Amino acid sequence: MPRKAASQPRTPPNSKTTSLALSDLHIRLEVLEKEHQSLLKQIKKKRTELNNFVEKMRSLATDIFHKATPNFQKMAELDQEIHAIFDELLTKRKFGKQTKNNIEKVYRNLQFAGVISYKEKQTDADIDDPELDELFENFRSPESSEQDTNTHRRPNWQTQQPLDTPSTARTDESRKIRQTFLKLAEIFHPDKVQDQETLQNHTEIMKEINKAYQEGDLARLLEIERQHQLGETIDNNSEDDLTRKCKSLEQQNEILSNQYENLKRELRLAKNTPEGAMLADARKAAKQGVDYVDFMVQTMEQQINIVAQIRDFVMSFRDQKMTIKEFLKGPATLNSMNEEMMEDLLEQMMSELEDMIIFE
Repeated sequence: MPRKAASQPRTPPNSKTTSLALSDLHIRLEVLEKEHQSLLKQIKKKRTELNNFVEKMRSLATDIFHKATPNFQKMAELDQEIHAIFDELLTKRKFGKQTKNNIEKVYRNLQFAGVISYKEKQTDADIDDPELDELFENFRSPESSEQDTNTHRRPNWQTQQPLDTPSTARTDESRKIRQTFLKLAEIFHPDKVQDQETLQNHTEIMKEINKAYQEGDLARLLEIERQHQLGETIDNNSEDDLTRKCKSLEQQNEILSNQYENLKRELRLAKNTPEGAMLADARKAAKQGVDYVDFMVQTMEQQINIVAQIRDFVMSFRDQKMTIKEFLKGPATLNSMNEEMMEDLLEQMMSELEDMIIFE
């Protein structure tokens, strides 16, 4: 009888599946770790870019503000004088209803154009003019909303406020940040060490940890964790360990990705502020060999001359040195100027420079 071949040991039915699962998990973990490191580098680079931009922006605005302080004071004085003259004309002088309406229109148009600051109509100077009311219907709303906005004038890049996200995402992010913070604080709290050198080292590390926690900077917390090799130890042959590590990295990467998008948005918002636009203009001017601060001061002086002429013009009417017909035609010197240039100068005066005062 032929001998039976020796039976081969049977392979456990799930060994191939387990091997394949471990291999897939190793690949997945490697991909997630590369993504994780890439996000940390991108966040660090973008945060540095944002901080540098903000610092240069503040420096430029502060420089302009200090050099232009006398001009700011002069503009404020002229603004008050013009308001006072119109107030005298509309409350103390006797005019016919149509004449008074025409004077009020000139006054409001100067405010609407931004030549002088906006001022609510006084009760005793109110007029019944549908045309004028319609003109200012859309002017008052922005003014009131602007007042509300001014109290929160600081941009997202300064307040470090997070973007609006679903509440669940915010909760997960906050929880992860807090967990990482508590873990690092438990290890590096200065009270837990005795020797002076370690105490000093832990004190410095805790400063970084606290700063990152206050700013909601998970990337920095994770970077500190990685620098000190405090990451979770996993068994590369354990499917459970690998799965848990992959899930943890997925959650972290999602939060880091949101943080990176927040930083990009903050930088974008910073560049779109009046101060950001000034910094962009300053850089362009520097390439052309122009001192932007001196240019801004000279521009303000030109604007002061324009507003001073308006003040003198209104004063002449108040002193009865011209007729109402001449007054309604406007100053000859201003009428001869290019209208677009006039609007640009005045808009620049009432936006960039007024915003600089608020920013300061």
